[in-house]
Order: sequence, then C-alpha cells, then structure tokens
Amino acid sequence: MTTARPAPPAAMRGVLVAPGRLQGVDVARALALLGMMAAHVGGVADAFDWADGATWSAVANGRPSTLFAVLAGVSIGLTSGRTTPPGAPAIGRVRARLAVRAVFVFSIGLLLMALDTPVYVILPTYGALFLLVVPVLRLRARWLFVLAAVCALASPVAALAVVPLYADAGMFGVQLGLVYPVVTFLAYVLVGIAVARSGLEDRVRQVLLLASGALVAATAYVVGNLVAPVPTDAEYAFPGLPYAPDDSTPGQVLAQYFASPRDHSSSVVDVVATAGIAVAVVALCTLVFDGRGRTVARVAFPLAAVGSMPLTVYAGHLVVIAALPEYPESATAWGWFAVGSVLFAMTWRAVLGRGPLERLVARLTRLVAEAR
Repeated sequence: MTTARPAPPAAMRGVLVAPGRLQGVDVARALALLGMMAAHVGGVADAFDWADGATWSAVANGRPSTLFAVLAGVSIGLTSGRTTPPGAPAIGRVRARLAVRAVFVFSIGLLLMALDTPVYVILPTYGALFLLVVPVLRLRARWLFVLAAVCALASPVAALAVVPLYADAGMFGVQLGLVYPVVTFLAYVLVGIAVARSGLEDRVRQVLLLASGALVAATAYVVGNLVAPVPTDAEYAFPGLPYAPDDSTPGQVLAQYFASPRDHSSSVVDVVATAGIAVAVVALCTLVFDGRGRTVARVAFPLAAVGSMPLTVYAGHLVVIAALPEYPESATAWGWFAVGSVLFAMTWRAVLGRGPLERLVARLTRLVAEAR
C-alpha cells in the first residue's frame, strides 16, 4: 500500500510559481528593480554611446523606471480580469481594491521621501496613476493603446506646464509629479494594461509583442537621433523635463521637446521608445520563463522571488541607503544591493511566501472587499 505524501506547509505552496501567476512578469519586474538600483547607487554613465563600452551602464537611466511603470499596468490588467475584465458588480470591487492600493502606495512613497535620501521616489506618482486608471479598467486593448498614444503626444507639453508649480519646491516637492510626470507615466501604465488585455499568456501574442515592441523602439530612436540629436550639454537637463540649449532656434526647440531620444526627456520619442523596450522585455521574459516546466522555474526563481515583492524590495533598498553613513555610488555597491535583494527575497518567499508589504496591501484590500 502506498502512503500519500503529506501536503507542504501553506507558506511553501507555490514557492516556484503560484497558480495563475506569470513568472516571466516577476522576472521582468526584478530586472526593473535591479535596474533602478543601478541608477540609484551604481554610478552609471550619464549618456549611452555604442562606441564606448564604459558608457553602456547608462542603459539604467530612465528605462528601468519605465519598465516598472509598464509592469504596474500589466499587474493591474492581470488582476482585473486579464483579457476579459468583469462587469458589474465585480468591477466595482476591483476598482475599490485598486483605490486602496493607490492610497497605500502613495503613503509608503511619502514615508520613503521623508528618509531624505538623494533618490527620487517614484511611488507617490504610482499611487496617483493607480487612481487615474480606475475608470478605464473595462476598456479593450486597442482603446487603451489609443489613450496611451494621446498621453505620449501630450507628454512634453504636460511636463513643461507643471514647472511653474515647483518654482520654490525643494527635493521633497519636485518628486511629486515633476521628476516622474503623471501624464508621461500614465502612458506607460496604460500600455501595460493593454498588454495584459492582449493575452500575455499566449505564445503567438508574446512573439508579436516582442517583435512589435523592439521594432517600435528601434524606429523611434532612429527618428529621434536624426531629427533631434541629444545636445552636448544635456547633462544639465532636469530629469523628467524636455530640454533645449539656450541658443536653439524655435525649430530646434520644438524638435528637442517632441523628438528628443534623451533618457527621461518626456518627449514623444522618449515615451514611445522606452515603452517599446518595456513591452519587448515583458514579452521576452514571459516567452522564456512561463510554461517551460519546473527546471526553468527553478532557474528563474531567484529573480522571480525579487519580482514577486516589488514594493518590499523597492522600499527596503531605500531604507538601507538612508541607514548607511555615506551615500553609496559604485558598481560594487550595486552588486551588494542586488545580491542582498535576491537573498532576502528568496529566503522570505521560500519560508513565508508573499512579501511583507504585499501581504499588508492584500489584507487591506480584503477588508475593503468584505466591507462592500
């Protein structure tokens, strides 16, 4: 007679891949988190130059935060019905939960800003974005892409329009919508929701998203570099805002504002190119890591563990930065942050499952559902 194998403890169930969870999305989210850490503490180059390998670290400027924003949209899409969002009354519960998440993320962002690190904290903008997408959760993918395109076209104008509001703002104030402009990043979140609505689990869709994202990004960068080459003094530009040198002609100013390929410029080219890269990365990760069996799941587990608790890892690395006697800024420092994040996430996920801040958010959203 055979003896049934005892079920694993609840904390150990789904350690590799929880039911219904896309591991590739978690891997992509880990890449975004580690990329943002590199931008914060890695001492990366200011500008990317194909001919100079020492500048290749500049890929961490702007693109990881864009990927993080697109993945926020993907998560919203996956948790609100995937390809088929629910109707009433279920959609009301989804919207209420998302609103709770928005308030929680915004609040955590304010607390992290209060640590007074030299890092621009993205979470308050995220909280605002979660609220802004509440009304569009039932839209189809095509209309979400249309709205994202409208936001991309309006991005440089909207980014410049809010500058007077921050004339007297300090480090704390400029993080609230200036460094990460709301309209610009709304485009990314809308693209992410549209990707989830497109059927991210389907192999054919993954290949199409990978190819289209790469093609869009490459085309945008080619057009941008031809129409509006990055100025030599662009290192003086404020992140999140379009920039043109003082001696530019009106035509050059217009080209720089709308077609600049500079990272964090909020130009139309910057938004389209970085969104395309993000879509390609998400599609590639799901294509490689989802539905490939336990061996691939084990290989992906270190990164997937980090990506499964993004709020915890993001907040944790800022707390560590604040606790250090000196601000770290080197490739070695980034290496320690990356290894520490992976080891922490692997251990926590294997023993306790969901990350601590993610667990708190889930508990709060359950309370809202029960109240309704």
